[in-house]
Amino acid sequence: MKLNPEKHERKTTRLRGFDYSQAGYYFITICTHKRFCCLGDVADGEMEVSEAGEIVQEVWGKLPQHYFYMCLDEFIIMPNHVHGIIQLTEKNSIPGRGGFRNPPLQPRHGLPEIVRGFKTWSARRINQLCGTLGEKFWQRSFYDHIIRDEDDLDNTRRYIRDNPLKWEYDQENPHTK
Repeated sequence: MKLNPEKHERKTTRLRGFDYSQAGYYFITICTHKRFCCLGDVADGEMEVSEAGEIVQEVWGKLPQHYFYMCLDEFIIMPNHVHGIIQLTEKNSIPGRGGFRNPPLQPRHGLPEIVRGFKTWSARRINQLCGTLGEKFWQRSFYDHIIRDEDDLDNTRRYIRDNPLKWEYDQENPHTK
């Protein structure tokens, strides 16, 4: 018997027991709330981003300014989702005098915290743009894949780059049959 039948347990897509703050490459997919197509359109296999898509691009590009143990890799904005590769590094990736520096009290954040920051900052700015303060913009959670080797990294980069070419058949495309 459940004590609270209205509350259900959320299933996590994270790999049980894996440390998502360790160095490595991570492929992520984040979808808009209810898969609403508001980040732009695909025309002739090319993605044309909207104002909301431009905000997403800007916030993504600024993530290393907030999370010093990461680098950005391949990234694409699609009409209702984004794909990206984040590299978590062993050492601080922010250059300073005499090479890389370790800023005081800078914690090493894991992938879920980085994605949370990205979603929060981008949603806040998009909601300001649209006059929809407090509304959900992104769906809960995100998909991730731990990239295991160079072949996996190359294949994932290719998948991201080719995504607009395959939009017509993409399962995230609401017009796909």
